[in-house]
Amino acid sequence: MSRLREKYDSEIKKAMQDKFGYNNPNQIPKIEKVIVNCVTKDCVTNSKVVESIKADLAAITGQRAVTAKAKKSIASFKVREGQALGASVTLRGEKMYEFLDRLISISLPRVRDFRGVSSKAFDGKGNYTLGLKEQIIFPEINYDKIDKVRGMGISIVTTANNNEEGRELLTHFGMPFRK
Repeated sequence: MSRLREKYDSEIKKAMQDKFGYNNPNQIPKIEKVIVNCVTKDCVTNSKVVESIKADLAAITGQRAVTAKAKKSIASFKVREGQALGASVTLRGEKMYEFLDRLISISLPRVRDFRGVSSKAFDGKGNYTLGLKEQIIFPEINYDKIDKVRGMGISIVTTANNNEEGRELLTHFGMPFRK
């Protein structure tokens, strides 16, 4: 069992129940899934970029990435329906907790001039989205083998009812929010 999962079961559940006064243990918010995605306009001109993105995401998450395709054609962007634009990975269970542990304790502190992540990136339902400017902050990525530095989005989906509960949950997990 991962370190964050044990921490959730032993400490975080009790702290959340004490703070918000839940009657039922199933009301306590938990992390449902983590979605890591990378979409770039380079895929429109060069279709081999998608394979590079999928390889990077597979190395970072430990799970095979799925190709993200355009839902409709947009002539001004030179995008056709069904054209590959990037890739994404949805993590659940133990892999999700392992990825979050590596993100919070190893990768985020590697960002230059890191002062914490914004606490305003919640969507109103307790879900948090984090944007990264470069994939090289993850130790799994070999700097010599990447073709281009790309950004990615990480969405943490929780069962929280509002932003306050979601922020409290992620704070207990160790997410370094700016003061």
